[in-house]
Amino acid sequence: MAPRFKIFSDPVHGFISVPRQLIFDLIQTPEVQRLRRIRQLGVGYLVFPGAEHTRFGHALGAMALMQDAVNHLAEKGTPISREEALAAQAVALLHDLGHGPFSHTLEHELIADFHHEHMSRRLLVDLNARFGGALDLTLAIFDDAYERPFFHQLISSQLDMDRLDYLRRDTFYAGVAEGAIGVQRLIKTMRVAPLEGNANSRIVIEAKGIYAVENFVLARRLMYWQVYLHKTVLAGDHLLRAIIRRVRWHLSEGRKSSVGGCARNFLFFLEHRLTGADIHRDDVLEQYRNLDDSDVLFSIKQWMQNGDPVLSDLSRRFIERDFFRVSYLGEAPTIDQLAAWQQVVADELVGRGLSRPRTAWHDAASYIHLGTSRHAAYAASRDSIAILDRDGTIRELSVSADAHGMDALTAKEERTYLCYPKFVRLDLPLVA
Repeated sequence: MAPRFKIFSDPVHGFISVPRQLIFDLIQTPEVQRLRRIRQLGVGYLVFPGAEHTRFGHALGAMALMQDAVNHLAEKGTPISREEALAAQAVALLHDLGHGPFSHTLEHELIADFHHEHMSRRLLVDLNARFGGALDLTLAIFDDAYERPFFHQLISSQLDMDRLDYLRRDTFYAGVAEGAIGVQRLIKTMRVAPLEGNANSRIVIEAKGIYAVENFVLARRLMYWQVYLHKTVLAGDHLLRAIIRRVRWHLSEGRKSSVGGCARNFLFFLEHRLTGADIHRDDVLEQYRNLDDSDVLFSIKQWMQNGDPVLSDLSRRFIERDFFRVSYLGEAPTIDQLAAWQQVVADELVGRGLSRPRTAWHDAASYIHLGTSRHAAYAASRDSIAILDRDGTIRELSVSADAHGMDALTAKEERTYLCYPKFVRLDLPLVA
């Protein structure tokens, strides 16, 4: 008799037991296997050498944590059926199906007004049809349309299995100890209120877990500024987007032959100006579910030999990790200041033989970028984290008596930066 579970060995959570039949069959689908070919941290692997992990590992990890959470909530006294438990595991496994190559880096570059959650749902609907409606409850939980809303909170909230896994996993692979969180402590202090899990139910954290929650929020802030929004990651993001925009410019000018060697699935999205509304088209869905990091990397390697000196240089820089410099600015530049900096870059491109005087200004736009990185570790006004006091009172995290220092973590931080080549010297108003 075949065992009821398939075991996966995960370096972050240890052995993960996957129920056979529905869950294991979902893992075997091309949509889930595609996640093996999409890096979790986008270009982060070019900054943190160990960060080669993929969306597939994250999907398995989120599913494993969902298993733990559902089992624990049932032990606490909330009735949970086998069907609900399987649906919750399935939604955790499938929640990131909609991510494209290099994860968030290209999320809005290939398809305008795009949200990976919408594509995840589109792929989930397609899977449900192939599985004969077996994912009906999974879809209801994903849409927050199920009568027991705490299930949706477990996968989409400010303290969900998605965030618990990616923070723990990204910390491990990036080697950034400051992002470590007590995942099991957080799960063990979760419960449903009211306990029976009715239509008004929500996930709360028992008072004894408040310090673990504070650590989670602080770790998220540190991971954003030290990893996700790291200066070199921002430089890599800009370079990748600059390559795509350069190729699209050639295509818009009718020079398709000038960007030869592009992977077919990738070229589809470069040739067509698609929006989020187009994800319901069958051709878009088919091309998207066959698109991954390897298509982009293959194409960029081909463009290293391109006849356009700018595209060739940008592509070489990405493959060889010869990124631009990123400097944080003490104040936002004026339009005139930004134009003056772009002219300095344009002159240098001409001097280096990468451009001609009549096209240098346009070409320089690929080499200089003004941006703003933003992050708030915790949004108290949206989908807040609830703390269950020992007297039975439920309080929002930031006003809980023990939640010291939360004010600083709820404020949105913004940092203006300039991305530009290291071969130019610019007079910048730098942060003191």
